[in-house]
Amino acid sequence: MLVAGFPAGSFAANCYVVAPAAGEECVIIDPGQDAEAGIEEILREHRLKPVAVLLTHGHIDHVWSVAPVCGARDVPAFIHPDDRDLLTDPAKGLSLATGQQLFGGLELSEPDDVRELTDGSVLELAGLSFTVDHAPGHTPGSVTFRTPRTRQIPDVMFSGDLLFAGSIGRTDLPGGSYEEILASLSRVCLTLPDETAVLPGHGEQTTIGRERATNPFLTGLVPGVSGGSSSSNAPAVPADGPNKGF
Repeated sequence: MLVAGFPAGSFAANCYVVAPAAGEECVIIDPGQDAEAGIEEILREHRLKPVAVLLTHGHIDHVWSVAPVCGARDVPAFIHPDDRDLLTDPAKGLSLATGQQLFGGLELSEPDDVRELTDGSVLELAGLSFTVDHAPGHTPGSVTFRTPRTRQIPDVMFSGDLLFAGSIGRTDLPGGSYEEILASLSRVCLTLPDETAVLPGHGEQTTIGRERATNPFLTGLVPGVSGGSSSSNAPAVPADGPNKGF
């Protein structure tokens, strides 16, 4: 499997292009601010043809370029229904003062073809399988995408802003919930094998095993338990987010 990525725009939200191999069809995950040029470079270098855009959640740093990217290639965008309204009303996901404009009055639009994700569904796209796990907490419609292991690589999870290397997504914005994100981490992440590669929405790649052993926000979480934590010792998420993005 070929995975190429880059941090897009001033928010450094990771945009990924995923394909079975060079010269094949591909999917694009989270085309953020000013992502078009980086995507085009990857497509040209590896001779790839996009067939879909997948969105881990609706915050503007991850969806900024979704309409132009989908429009240029005439491909659908996939997003969870609980975050779909953020495609056209990105300010709804941010804590803005009354009357405050978002980035000087920036207006976004939906792509022509938007398809809604459901928990546990499997998307068969570009010769790859992506399992969708609904993982609310950062936003109500946050999801992760998992691809199964092959002989060459372990399972891969595109975690969006659920799980980072050494941290987790912020929960202080509208629709966020610390209790829900702990439950999502327990159910979605900690039930995976240690060797699972985690490609997050911001920052460096990590693994489930590394985060299980060293991430302070996972301390005390019980794998698979919907309530998440078996103790009250987990650190609080800083008000400005753990370290990255929206």
